[in-house]
This record gives sequence, structure tokens and C-alpha cells, in this order.
Amino acid sequence: MLVPLAARGSGRLPSLAQLRAFAAVADTLHFRDAAAAIGMSQPALSGAVSALEETLGVQLLERTTRKVLLSPAGERLAARARTVLEAVGELMEEAEAARAPFTGTLRLGVIPTVAPYLLPTVLRLVRDRYPALDLQVHEEQTSSLLDGLGQGRLDLLLLAVPLGAPGVTELPLFDEDFVLVTPRDHWLGGRGDIPREALRELDLLLLDEGHCLRDQALDICREAGRETGAPVTASAAGLSTLVQLVAGGLGVTLLPRTALRVETGRNDQLATGYFADPAPARRIALVMRTGAARQREFTAFAEALREELRPLPVRIAG
Repeated sequence: MLVPLAARGSGRLPSLAQLRAFAAVADTLHFRDAAAAIGMSQPALSGAVSALEETLGVQLLERTTRKVLLSPAGERLAARARTVLEAVGELMEEAEAARAPFTGTLRLGVIPTVAPYLLPTVLRLVRDRYPALDLQVHEEQTSSLLDGLGQGRLDLLLLAVPLGAPGVTELPLFDEDFVLVTPRDHWLGGRGDIPREALRELDLLLLDEGHCLRDQALDICREAGRETGAPVTASAAGLSTLVQLVAGGLGVTLLPRTALRVETGRNDQLATGYFADPAPARRIALVMRTGAARQREFTAFAEALREELRPLPVRIAG
């Protein structure tokens, strides 16, 4: 059975000053040089080493009138003392880094229907304004992201809200309208005043189950009077596939405005229709744990990101 250090010998623990004094003597094998190296008087250094020997219950040094030698125990324990002092130094460096905002690692979770369209702006902001921040991006569906946030695997999320989840705080970034993407010759293609009621009878293409954008689209359709359980023509794992299905004439789909240019810009078989005001929309936000240690930093990050997002076809929150 291991006996705790405090239960051995004198029952006291070594101090950092004692370890620092002993390590300096072990490095120089000279009391005067060791004292000068760590800015301590020679009597104080000698006293610290003696106190350490008493605390540990072993002789660390062999002292003569001309020189200082390490005892066999001193040889072994000098390496341990250096390791402890290095670890304490690393601890202090880490604490200093933690006090400084926008340093260290930030693990950002992003949903697939946001990541391709907003990450260029996020990455540019971090590169230009926060170069000391180690940004790590994880693309997952909403439920997985919330689990990761709650378990501490992720620090901050970028997704659609409201979530209705306990223990999280939402930092709204912007609202964006949905648009209707149709085949090029569709009767709604190119219109700018589409009533929501038009969604009642359209052949609708949606993302697979599990994507929050699918749920949002179904909510919009229900609000428009589409019957609950009305069939969906096809579903897909990603927006790019959905758009290709639309181009092939299988139906229509809803896209958020931020995705429009990327997903439709290179296909001349598509048309875009815009809804009459008020258009269906979604809100995108940063989400953090309520009371997070980095709450002030994340709030400042949200404010900076709002400014960077202004050129996009969105309505900035606040």
C-alpha cells in the first residue's frame, strides 16, 4: 500500500522554494553560484536545502569545505525536483494563456447546412483577428452537437435556433430567408411574390431525417397548410444532392439564402423563386453552455462575427 508523502518523515510537504534551491545547487554544485542563479541569499539557500532534507528525511548533499557533491539519493531526487519545477512552470504558462482571450483551443461544432456557407467567413475572422486561437471544426447534426457541448467535447456551436434545450445560451447572429429552388421551366421559377400556400401541392424534396433543415422546411409547409404526412417526393443526405434532384426535374426544394450561390450558381437547369413578405426564415446563432468559463470571450466573438457576416444576404441580429 502506498503511503502519501505527507504521512512520511516529518509529515510536511516540500515547498517550491526548497525544490528550486536544491535544483540550483544540483545544477551548479556550488552554493554561491546557485544562490546567484535564483536570486536568493546564500544563507537562505543553504537553509532551504537543509529544510528540504529534513522534510524528505534523506541527505541530498555531501558538503565539504571545498565543494558540494550530490549524495546517491540527491542524484535520484534532483531529476524529480526538476520535473516538478518544469511542470509548475508549464502550469503557470497555461494559466497565463487561459487568462488571455482568444488563445488556446476552440472546438467549434457546425451543422452541415451552415458549414460550407459560413465557415469561410469564420476562418477568415479567426486568421485575421485571432491568430493565437487554435480553431478546431467539427461538422455534425444538431443532436450530436448538443451532446458534445453538454459533455464538454465541444466549446461552441454554430447552428439554427431556437433549440429549446436546457443549459445552453444562444447568441443570435442573423436571420435568413428561405427561397424556392425549382427546375428552370417550372411555373414558379423566377417569381418574386410566391405565396406560402403554393407549397401545399408541390413535389417537395427534403433532406434526410435528422437534419434540422428538414424539420424547419416541414414546419414551413405545415404553416402554409400542407397536410401533415403529405408525401415527400425524395430525400437526400446533403443540399448539393437535393439541388441535383431538382435540376433533374424530380421536384422543388427550399434553400436558405446563404446556400443559394454555392449550390445553384453552376447549374443552368435551375431557377429561384422568392416568397412574398413575410418570407419563411431561419435564425442562426452561436450556442454555448450557460455560465461557460469563456462566456465573455464567446460573446465578443459573436459580435465580431456579426460584423463579418454583413455582406451576406442576411439580416444581422440586434
